[in-house]
Amino acid sequence: MQLPTQQVAVLDAASTDDPQRIEALAADTDYPPETIAGAALALEAEGLVAVTETTTTTVSLTDEGHAYATDGLPEVRLYRAALDAGADDTPVEMGHVIGAAGLDGPQVDIALSNYARKGYGTIDSGALAADPDADPDDDPEANALATLAAGDTLADDAVLDQLASRDLVTVSERTVRSVTLTEAGVTELMAGVEATDEVVELTPELLASGEWADVEFADYNVAADAADHTPGKTHVLRQAAERVTDVLVGMGFQEMAGPHVDADFYINDCLFMPQDHPARNHWDRFALSNPARIDELPDALVERVERAHREGAGDDGDGYHSPWDEDFARALALRGHTTSLTARHLAGLADADVEAPARYFSVEKAYRNDTLDATHLLEFFQIEGWVLADDLSVRDLMGTFREFYSQFGIHDLQFKPTYNPYTEPSFELFGRHPETGELIEIGNSGIFRPEMLDPLDVDGDVMAWGLALERLLMLMTGFEDIRDVHGTLCDVGFLRNAEVVY
Repeated sequence: MQLPTQQVAVLDAASTDDPQRIEALAADTDYPPETIAGAALALEAEGLVAVTETTTTTVSLTDEGHAYATDGLPEVRLYRAALDAGADDTPVEMGHVIGAAGLDGPQVDIALSNYARKGYGTIDSGALAADPDADPDDDPEANALATLAAGDTLADDAVLDQLASRDLVTVSERTVRSVTLTEAGVTELMAGVEATDEVVELTPELLASGEWADVEFADYNVAADAADHTPGKTHVLRQAAERVTDVLVGMGFQEMAGPHVDADFYINDCLFMPQDHPARNHWDRFALSNPARIDELPDALVERVERAHREGAGDDGDGYHSPWDEDFARALALRGHTTSLTARHLAGLADADVEAPARYFSVEKAYRNDTLDATHLLEFFQIEGWVLADDLSVRDLMGTFREFYSQFGIHDLQFKPTYNPYTEPSFELFGRHPETGELIEIGNSGIFRPEMLDPLDVDGDVMAWGLALERLLMLMTGFEDIRDVHGTLCDVGFLRNAEVVY
């Protein structure tokens, strides 16, 4: 019997008793694993070997998991510090316990979110109480981390899933092929197998030299598994953005655009945001250093905006009576919201003068120095929109939202009054997550205040909103973590397979 050289090598190295992995055969024969895999499948088709497949799961600790395995989970450290502070008798001020536990940055939020979940105690009005009957030594997640750090196998799938959801472990699966020599293979080996050189690829050199006519080509195995190809597709978030655009255009809105980097004047001052507002400090925004300031601002508009900040606007306006610095207003930063586009358009700086009735929208990126979690990233897409007309009310605003979200099959909306410096009345929107059943915030809205509209010379009422595109996508697809959709930790499998259903 004549067989290609690599197939003969597999027959010689295979065993009837001990299944050999493809990688082990490759090491024994000095052929690449993919060559051995192809040879084994060809031999299996002839009945000379048996190829079996098994799936192996590998669990490894992330850097964060290693740190917690050494230093302890944040919630366990918080509980032990609470006991030391006497919180099992009387609630203790939360900041004191956090400091005693040595927690900082994201660990604080992690500790607080898991503290009550695990029954370590309660948190109420800034005070922390500890349950004296809790046993941190019996914490299943902490014990699981210790087990994995010691190199042992974790048997509890529920705990493993919880660790994976906290990004403390990575779980990977791979398919392992093993080869066993069959009786037919043994028979052929005893009878004698002759190795022949076969060409598996037709190269330009073979064609140029004419040698292709004299060589023997390997047969194609049309039953072999083909390589997986994942062609490009429109990102699910982009699909949602395009759908939002279609819906709003269908509702009579015009699209607006503007700079991602803008002056604080348009990002905040025109929105009646006081210059000493906490959201305007350097910790919460991405400021530019080169260039650091915008060159020009409209003098008349600057004067009117400054007057509104100092003195207010309208019959009941009083202003902030706080310092206002034009140099601070000229500072450049990545926009923290796309309402800067609204300010530019209402002021007539981005288009022709806007007159009532008018409807505008954008689906653009905004940038904030937030703490990363399941619903926050440093950049996100905001669905900005506003309507200029006479005698607008909150009922008009709510009706617009109900019509918009109904286009995506979302009907369970809830509204909660809130405070914004630039709108009154104001309210937040909430939608119910289709998988968890929880209410999640999906937007903010209101009617623009006179202190914002008067300096822009706007005659009429303006209702406006900023909605989160990613959270709309959550309600549409049921995913639970914004980091699955975009960012360095995105779920590539989800992106390749998810369908947006309208």
